[in-house]
Amino acid sequence: MKKALLPAILMMAVACKFETKKITSEEVLEQESRALNWKEVDEYPAFEECENETELAAAKNCFENKVATEIYSYLASQQPVVSESIHDTVYLYLEITKEGKPQIDSVKIDTTVTNQLPKIREWLYESIDSLPKIYPASKRGIPVSTVFKMPVVVKAE
Repeated sequence: MKKALLPAILMMAVACKFETKKITSEEVLEQESRALNWKEVDEYPAFEECENETELAAAKNCFENKVATEIYSYLASQQPVVSESIHDTVYLYLEITKEGKPQIDSVKIDTTVTNQLPKIREWLYESIDSLPKIYPASKRGIPVSTVFKMPVVVKAE
């Protein structure tokens, strides 16, 4: 019985055809690129005090709160004087490069704000330049650039 079983197993092993397709590294990269969601990052940019945040939402929140605190602190130190009260929102599009350098991509400011605070744009650029060291966002361990839409509430009386 054992002698008859051995040839049958050998026949099945020989009869089975295994098809393999050789693919290039470029094809693997292309397949991976299509599968990845490039609009999401694995790690958000971080200040030193936010580096220990492991949850993505908490890390984003920590980063955005630190940026907002720094901007508001800088704007308050300018001690602006206005002739009419202002309560408006300025939208700051902040890019953190893959090197961790913050830069303003664009700013949307209403004319009522610029009429009352002609130096607001300059102050925003200066506030971003004075931010502490930022560690860039990453996707799969590779540093990437990110852009944040930051609302800055301008309130003066």
